Amino acid sequence: MINFSACIVAAGSGTRTGQATPKQFIPVAGKPLLRWSAEALASHPRCKELIIAINEADQAQAAAALEGLGVVFVEGGATRTRSVHACIMQASQPYVLVHDAARPGLGHALIDRLLAALESHSGAAPALPLPDALARQGEDGVEPVSRDGLMRIQTPQAFHLAALSWAFDAAGQTDYPDEISLVRAAGLKVALVEGDEAVFKVTYPEDFARAERLLGDATPLPVTGTGFDVHRLAPGKGVHLCGVFIECGLELVGHSDADVGLHALTDAILGAAGAGDIGQHFPPSDERWRGADSAQFLIHAMDLAREAGITPVHADVTLICERPKVGPHREAMRARIAELTGLPLARVNVKATTTEQLGFTGRGEGIAAQAVFTGALK
Repeated sequence: MINFSACIVAAGSGTRTGQATPKQFIPVAGKPLLRWSAEALASHPRCKELIIAINEADQAQAAAALEGLGVVFVEGGATRTRSVHACIMQASQPYVLVHDAARPGLGHALIDRLLAALESHSGAAPALPLPDALARQGEDGVEPVSRDGLMRIQTPQAFHLAALSWAFDAAGQTDYPDEISLVRAAGLKVALVEGDEAVFKVTYPEDFARAERLLGDATPLPVTGTGFDVHRLAPGKGVHLCGVFIECGLELVGHSDADVGLHALTDAILGAAGAGDIGQHFPPSDERWRGADSAQFLIHAMDLAREAGITPVHADVTLICERPKVGPHREAMRARIAELTGLPLARVNVKATTTEQLGFTGRGEGIAAQAVFTGALK
């Protein structure tokens, strides 16, 4: 999967709100307006950096509003185009998403639609139909305007970084209302994906009340799933545990690679998503999964969890065995699970225990694992 840099334009003054404080710092449902957008982007598993264009005079206030998010600040320009250009000059990932600070209702589902569109287009933007009739004031009174082919364009707008950089070079010092306009002017093809009414732009004083109503009910609901799995041990060259191959005189017997740790965690994720169990999705009777890497089972479970609106929060796996020794491989296991789930390393835990030589694990006949997965459902 290709990762992205997230850029937020927050250098405006927001004068149409009628307030002295720049609107990006006005609290909405307990958070500065800017933080809603920043958290939505930073929490996506494919977001690897968050870049904010801000006026130098507002940087200290922005840093306080975004504390803990690991933000890179760049000096905002006199226009949106100049601010976005300053952001992408710092971007390091193959994809870049450009978002407005004043659109706080962003969710991961919209981000995923944009990333999918980039697989076949240079750029993509969310769009919504126009529900109202249109007219313009003419010399002879009101003149109807057809809505055919007209759409409302939102942000984030997503691009291949190389394509957007090339479009900026072609534009010179010309300013554009948004990045889709800039890329189209350079002759590149862009796609429109389904937008989201929740990602409306807070512009006027009454919009804050609407955002408060929307986001005030947006407190994530915690969801938890548990998983348990067992596999028999036999003589062999090594075992797969939590995505790491450990050379030893044993192997785990199973239809796939028998990674008991990833199987337990996969079931925990499926449980949190209400999506059944691993056997339903990858039946042992299906020859496609003979010897398969269990990582693909976990990736599938994570995809289902995200489709269900779940953001991963924490994963905890306990391996129950007498051998092999887990301690020397614990950090590699944590790193692999973090990579597969999109979780920060600090939110992944792997631990091991024995049964004091009691039962099948104590006799060295097999390995068991249990897992707990916690997510946040919006």
